[in-house]
Amino acid sequence: MSPYILNLPDNFDHKTLDINLYVASKLYEDAFLSAGQAAEMAGLSKKAFIEIMGKYGVSIFSLSIDDVSNDVENA
Repeated sequence: MSPYILNLPDNFDHKTLDINLYVASKLYEDAFLSAGQAAEMAGLSKKAFIEIMGKYGVSIFSLSIDDVSNDVENA
């Protein structure tokens, strides 16, 4: 993994948030990382990462509207 420097405001309470997990979950949600890559970034197993995604409001199901529409048409 490549290190990345993130500048946060001085008054940001970083102790209340696992920043690596938060960023990994967003990158996973936006499909920039796979679940395995995001889990590695967060320092978790893939299973643990997937289990915690609900806390961050991230769905592990990546069906787009088009995918759902195609499934309905083909049902």
